[in-house]
Order: sequence, then structure tokens, then C-alpha cells
Amino acid sequence: MPGSLYQQALDYLYSFIDYETMRQPRDTAHFDLRRMDELLVRLGNPHLKVRTVHIAGTKGKGSTAAMVASVLGTAGYKTGLYTSPHLTDLRERFRVDGELISEVAIIELVDRLKPEVEVVNQEAKYGKLTTFELLTALGFLYFSQQGVDFQVVEAGLGGRLDATNVVRPEVCVITAIGLDHTDVLGSSLAQIAGEKAGIIKPGSVVVSLSQPDEAASVIEERCLENNARLVRVGMDVTWRGLGFKPDRQLLEVNGRLAGYRIALPLLGNYQRENAAATVAALEVLAENGFNITHNDIVAGLEKVSWPGRFQILGQKPLIVVDGAHNPASIHQFKLSLVGYIKNCISFKKDTKPFDRAILVIGASSDKDIAGIVSELFLLFNEVIVTRSRHPRAMATNSIVAEFRKYGLKPHIAESVPEAVSLALSQTGEGDLICITGSLFVVGEAVEYLGREKTERKS
Repeated sequence: MPGSLYQQALDYLYSFIDYETMRQPRDTAHFDLRRMDELLVRLGNPHLKVRTVHIAGTKGKGSTAAMVASVLGTAGYKTGLYTSPHLTDLRERFRVDGELISEVAIIELVDRLKPEVEVVNQEAKYGKLTTFELLTALGFLYFSQQGVDFQVVEAGLGGRLDATNVVRPEVCVITAIGLDHTDVLGSSLAQIAGEKAGIIKPGSVVVSLSQPDEAASVIEERCLENNARLVRVGMDVTWRGLGFKPDRQLLEVNGRLAGYRIALPLLGNYQRENAAATVAALEVLAENGFNITHNDIVAGLEKVSWPGRFQILGQKPLIVVDGAHNPASIHQFKLSLVGYIKNCISFKKDTKPFDRAILVIGASSDKDIAGIVSELFLLFNEVIVTRSRHPRAMATNSIVAEFRKYGLKPHIAESVPEAVSLALSQTGEGDLICITGSLFVVGEAVEYLGREKTERKS
């Protein structure tokens, strides 16, 4: 019975407009925070009962949120973590001290939401609520009911008009900004930065990663307008890499309050700067009187978990998954892959590290597939093009056409499990399989490989 009730709860949440599964409108009339405010007032404003760290950006915001939450938990604060999208299970979006929300809790929270949603949507003064808005409200309600000390909230799309932008944060973080969702957020870095910088509140403290000049100037201007203090990673807080181990990378972060030597279990090169942003945000909280020590920061970062982002799923063959989905993040994935291979794979200098390197790739329909392919085509002997179950998955023939421009003839697999199975059938212990292009593809690959592992054990 609980299982069927849980499915009914999911069906209800997904019965509203869901911009994660359809092309999002460019005009801002579709995004009005006043209807979110209306709903939250009816729920007792749960989002204002909890201290908040709010994180926006194009790349790395989920990883940074996971790091911040891990450290806060290590410091003894009961911590909620709200992120999107999920890899395989909606419950991944709502965690308290690392534990996923239960199915029963979702059933109960949906029952609590229903009458209030009905009232707001019946009047529809500012438009009707969307699936993401309901999920965000559900997260706030859950964290409030759980009595968390902090909620770490990852913005969905943009920031200014995002459903999460109703919080009053103790500190804001803006991670790396790049060209993504240009059909919604704008075609220039300045426009996109303007949307991301919309999370900056009057008198707040803002941590920003090193940004392109065009984006940095927008963030600085927004901070001045809001009398907000800006902490800049790369200037006020710096970092340097110290190498890799097979299951973690070593780095040093020089914060404003102290220096930290960290063994980070997230292997992507880009995670170093995200870790520095995490340190910067936590030092702001420490300055504001929260009991977060040097040891808490080091220990919390050393036990963080964030699947699907440069994650090693197997060694023989080496299986690497990464949810990179735009040219900039694919470039970072490539750098991380090369760095990991050089540091952690034994091979003679005059030989290739792998006999065969296979790429499994799928993408969402709104992505710059030409830019993605231009970053990847030189690295792999073979390519398997696939598509996820997601409604916005790009047609395989569009991806194949881009690879053919470079003289490659990809295989086509109609599903992610089929693609991964094909890659495994063609590789030996000394080979490489990389799965990337979409977090949805990675999620389905993780799910499939997990099932395979379980079946082999049984």
C-alpha cells in the first residue's frame, strides 16, 4: 500500500507544468515568485525558519552544496540539502544529514501541500504553480519539520526568478558561470550572470568563484547595489592542487582565516575551486559566530559524497562517469580525465594508457552538441551514441552527425543500458569507458551498473 501511495504522490507532483521535461519559456511572465510566496505563506513560511546557504551558478553548484552540507553536518549542525536534478530517485533532492527523505514523508508532505496548492492555483493571480515550485516548497516544509539548523539550497535555473530565491541566506555562493540555458537566461555571459546574481540580497555576504570579466563585473555591480560584501575565490581565497590518489585528490586551500590541506574524494579538477568556494562560505559563517572549526572543514570535505561527477565506477576496465553537459564542463571533464590518467594509471611513457577508449554519450535537446563533440572527438577510438529516457533527450542522429564531421562513425544504442552493455562487451581489463554528456545519461548508467554488480554477486 505505501508503494502505491508513493507513486500517487509522485504522479501528483509531476501533474503540474514541469520545465525539467519540456523546453522552458524565455519570457519572464512564466516565472513569478509571488505565487511561490503565496504558497509558502499558506504553509507558515517554513523557508524562513531555517538558516540558509544559497548557491547558484552554471557549473559546480550541486557539488559545492554537497560540500557545504557535509562540513556543516561534521560541525554538529543538523543540515538539510536541497538539490536538483536527481540521478535515479527523486528522494535524492531532499536529504537531512546525508539521509534521503523517506517515501512516507513525501506522501505526508504532498497531502499537506495539496489543499494549499489548490487555493493558489484556483486564484492563479500570478500564474499557476509548477512542479519545481512544489518540490521546492516540499523541501522547505520537510527541513522545517525536521528541525534542521541549516538548509543548503541549490538554485535550479538561473537565480533571480528561481523558486528557491525566496530565502534569506546567511551567505550566497555563485559558482562558475558559463553559456548554458541560453534560450532562457540570455545569450551573453553578462546576461546569465545577471540572472545568477539575482540571489544576492541587501546586506548579504557573497562568495564568487573566479569568473570571466564580463560576468565578474555584473556580480561586483550587483554587490555594490545591495551593499553586499564580496569574497572572491582566486583572490581572497586561493587554492593549489597537490596531486591525486586513486580515490581522491589532494589540495591546499588558503582561506582568509586559515590554511587547509584536504584529501578530497571528488576527483574532478574543477572540484578544487568548488572546495575553495566552500571554505570561503564556511569561513563567513564562522566569522558570524557559528561553531565551525578548521578540523570540521577538513574532515567534512574529506567525507563528502556527490555521485555522477567525475566518478570512478570500475577499474578493470576503468569506467568513468561525469554529468558534464555543456562545452565548458566537458572541457573540464577532459582535463580531469587526462590528469587522473597521468597520476593514477600505470603505463609506459611511449605507449597509450589504454588499448581501447570508448565514449558513451547522450545529451539533452537544448545543449550545444557541436561544442561538446569538438572537445571529445580526439580522445576516443570508438563512440556509442545513446539517449536517456528523459523527454528532453536529444535524438541520436543529431549527435552522430556531429561526430561524422570529424571522420568518426559512432554506434547507436537506443537506450543507456544497451549502450553501456555494448561498451562492456567491447572492452577488456586494460581499457577505458567514459560516460558523459548528460546527468540523465549518467544516472541511468549508474543505475544499470549497480544492477549488474548486484546480479553478479547473487
